[in-house]
Amino acid sequence: MIAALSLLAPLASQVVGDVAGNAVGVLSGGAPANAPASAPDSFGAMLEQVSNDAASKLKAGEATSIAGMEGKATVQQVVQSVMDAQQALQTVVAVRDKLVSAYQEVSRMSI
Repeated sequence: MIAALSLLAPLASQVVGDVAGNAVGVLSGGAPANAPASAPDSFGAMLEQVSNDAASKLKAGEATSIAGMEGKATVQQVVQSVMDAQQALQTVVAVRDKLVSAYQEVSRMSI
């Protein structure tokens, strides 16, 4: 599953990054003045950042679960870490579903 998440970022970036990044730039008139310094430059970069964050949460959840089985982490730490990983996975699945839906809609458009 983590390998699939690692593959999602470059694929999503390649498929929709340039088009969506240009559309976001045109619609927003550039980056907002109150945007954080680490804000991604394009939609593809944002997807890559989100997928990398999700992968790290899944890895942390797995590591904490193993530490819990070894008695090195409390039950509360294990539950919190697993819940974070579950939320990250649900977010990734929702984004993937929206990307597939948008791609299918664009592919149905007549030229």
